[in-house]
Amino acid sequence: MPAKPKVKRAKRKPKYEWDAKKVKALRQHMGLTQTELSQELGVRQQTVSEWECGQYQPRGPSAKLLSLVAERARFAYGEEEKTAP
Repeated sequence: MPAKPKVKRAKRKPKYEWDAKKVKALRQHMGLTQTELSQELGVRQQTVSEWECGQYQPRGPSAKLLSLVAERARFAYGEEEKTAP
């Protein structure tokens, strides 16, 4: 039986790019603490803190999950909520 030729899939560009401000804005939009958001996403609280401080950016499955959560929460991506000074 001949082997099937491998089909290269085009890499999809992520729907959303997540930076520190957007992660924090999503969390605040949802009314969650860092701990609560981390539990929802299945990551450590420290990871959420690192995203919000700009040490790291969510990537791969975490970025995808954040995008799904944002859509369900009706988060207006790109229009971060203004926080009081």
